[in-house]
Amino acid sequence: MNRARSVKQLFKMSVVMLAIGASNIVMAAQKEVTIAYQQIAGPLLTVIADGSAEKATGYKINWRQFESGAKVSTAMASGDVQIGVIGSSPLAAAVSRGLPLQLFWVLDDINEAEAMVVRNGSGINKPADLKGKKIGVPFVSTTHFHTMFALELWGIKPSEVTILNMQPNQIAAAWMRGDIDAAYVWDPALARIKQNGKVLVTSGELSRKGKATFDGIAANRNWADENPAFMTTLTKLIANADNAYRSNPQAWGENSTQAKTMARMLGGSSKDAADAMKLYAYPNLNQQISAAWLGGTQEGGAAKALRATSEFLKEQKRIDSLAPDYSQFVTAKYAEAALKSK
Repeated sequence: MNRARSVKQLFKMSVVMLAIGASNIVMAAQKEVTIAYQQIAGPLLTVIADGSAEKATGYKINWRQFESGAKVSTAMASGDVQIGVIGSSPLAAAVSRGLPLQLFWVLDDINEAEAMVVRNGSGINKPADLKGKKIGVPFVSTTHFHTMFALELWGIKPSEVTILNMQPNQIAAAWMRGDIDAAYVWDPALARIKQNGKVLVTSGELSRKGKATFDGIAANRNWADENPAFMTTLTKLIANADNAYRSNPQAWGENSTQAKTMARMLGGSSKDAADAMKLYAYPNLNQQISAAWLGGTQEGGAAKALRATSEFLKEQKRIDSLAPDYSQFVTAKYAEAALKSK
């Protein structure tokens, strides 16, 4: 990188930091926060729908839905969003570029909830058949990370396929038109393309081969430091919702209030929402603070996943450099506080 470019990027980042700082001061003073969420079925959506976070914290919460983690990252960079649901790949990209974000909750272990599906009639029956085909995937997402990892495992060069940057809703539409042969995506788009396709590999399978992905909730570090009681209460509410699902998943079936609520928020049917939840794993508070996820400093599961993902992004020329220590972007303190307050 030449010096002129370095100075330009430093100035640009300084402007972003000032904007974030000013926004945080205003929001903290007003006891108001904007939280981004995505089209991901899960217990968090019931917390959003029932207003329990507002009642428990006394804050005005502006919930905003986004289509991808990359868009959440952009909103957090601008200072418009203080807390956001973001996948491990866009989070890794954001913190590698210097954004002051901290992962404080693992929303879900993606497990079987993201998958590469091949379209019926595409002529793809095994990985090698992908050569010469078109694959739709949201760039800088967890599915992009796993797409490239899968190709590596299968001995397929990226130049041997056409990888198209598409948002989930674009993938579903292109699938129906027959414009793409395969896609790596999450629900509700995943459920739609499965109706006319078959799963080639899942994120659960790829994670077990050494490169894990997850959806997390990250906060602007400065805002979180200024609002610790809010952070702890929000974490506890999400943990309680997760526990309600884990302890009685049958009560969250397609005819349940919870599934119908998720369907209204995400689109699709209540059956789609209920089925999607079964594909994820939801770590409890003890698991969250352990070395498997938020604990363990540099050897913690989340920190190691962020580093591995960042290495991939650098290879893809999506980021310029790596951070020396990714554990600085992970904190277990709000989960620990939530556990003590139970």
